[in-house]
Amino acid sequence: MTARSYCVVGGGISGLTAAYRLRAAAGDDAAITLFDPGDRLGGVLRTERVGGQPMDLGAEAFVLRRPEVPALLAELDLSGRQLVTTGAQPLIYSQQRLHPLPADTVAGIPSSAASVAGLVDDATVARIAAEPGRPLTWRTGSDPAVAELVADRFGEQAVARSVDPLLGGVYAGSAATIGLRAGAPSVAAALDRGAASLTDAVRQGLPPASGGPVFGALDGGYQVLIDELVSRSRLRWVQATVRRLDRAGRGWTLHDDAGAGWSADAVILAIPAPRLARMLENLAPRTFAAASRIASASSAVVALAVPADTQFPQSSGVLVASGEHLHAKAITLSSRKWGARGDTQLLRLSFGKFGDTPENSVAASSDHELLAWAMDDLAAAFGVTVDPVDVRVQRWIDAMPQYGPGHADLVAEVRAGLPPTLAVAGSYLDGIGVPACIAAAGRAVNSAIEALATQVAR
Repeated sequence: MTARSYCVVGGGISGLTAAYRLRAAAGDDAAITLFDPGDRLGGVLRTERVGGQPMDLGAEAFVLRRPEVPALLAELDLSGRQLVTTGAQPLIYSQQRLHPLPADTVAGIPSSAASVAGLVDDATVARIAAEPGRPLTWRTGSDPAVAELVADRFGEQAVARSVDPLLGGVYAGSAATIGLRAGAPSVAAALDRGAASLTDAVRQGLPPASGGPVFGALDGGYQVLIDELVSRSRLRWVQATVRRLDRAGRGWTLHDDAGAGWSADAVILAIPAPRLARMLENLAPRTFAAASRIASASSAVVALAVPADTQFPQSSGVLVASGEHLHAKAITLSSRKWGARGDTQLLRLSFGKFGDTPENSVAASSDHELLAWAMDDLAAAFGVTVDPVDVRVQRWIDAMPQYGPGHADLVAEVRAGLPPTLAVAGSYLDGIGVPACIAAAGRAVNSAIEALATQVAR
């Protein structure tokens, strides 16, 4: 039998994982071609040296309770490179001061009035305490915006000061733009099971208390993982953009922006939803219609190396409540979070949310403006004036898909509209984090391989 040919469009963690899984499934003889026009592979995983130390300027951590990243690291003999947090806890900046992060919440949704006491006013505390006694109307399978449910049951302050900081940090959105089933799936599941109140649902949805760290990272940054996936997959990297995809018998022809055509038996499209929609408008109308409805936000990271004696709190960082005057949505004190390693402290500030006004847009702001915002925010949050030893500014334009109400239905439509031997992977599907991207890439490869096997059997 002639060796199979596979094409992967997109060189982020989703595309690289897909290429690696294809190699494992299809064997040494398969041709695996990956298309990405960038000057480097990795997508929003980008490791650079800041102050002489490797630092991730995109995604910087993964959730340890999900198995995908530790399992992949073990496969790649990289388990020894896994880091865990120091145990330093984050803070919330609200009402122009710092507060402890509320305990016993799901995505910031409190399980009791006590968990947000001091963060919200007395009237809100009383409202949360009384919530179990109020009748709750819930339709099984519904997916309201998180803000809609939480504001109704617990009040607006619970949304702005506890929920928004958590969801803004993850999605570059807000409780008003994120659906409950994406933002707090365990709470939605508890309500479906018949929880009598939101308080009861959150208590049921709390993750098991493990006592261990929540987040992990890689010693040397995500570049360590990227390099190993590229090496193990033995892919051919074509530094070009795929402009068009056409049917060619049972397979496909891909046309790049250099005018070349490439044949493939199966294709994995590991690209953002807007690009997917443009590519499949005529080829897969159902997928096009669903993907076109998935919105995205832009973000930016300002990474700093500062003198080692700069006085920051013993905290992993700060999440910012809605309505504050800070520009940043989050400040990560990286050297506090992961442990100090060099002769400087590392930190990063994250900017950009869905719906930002033009004057606050990270796309329209210069590097100088972003750095000025960072300096102002550090002074406001910590009362310090920093003297950076090194600075990096990294923008991620339209890189943060918004998991709005009904998102799972859109994703089901995206996949259902695809022709056989064409599969999708990416952060807009089953979760925005690296573990979910790894899982979606594996699902895409399984779908493509099974479709090819079905073709052979006919």
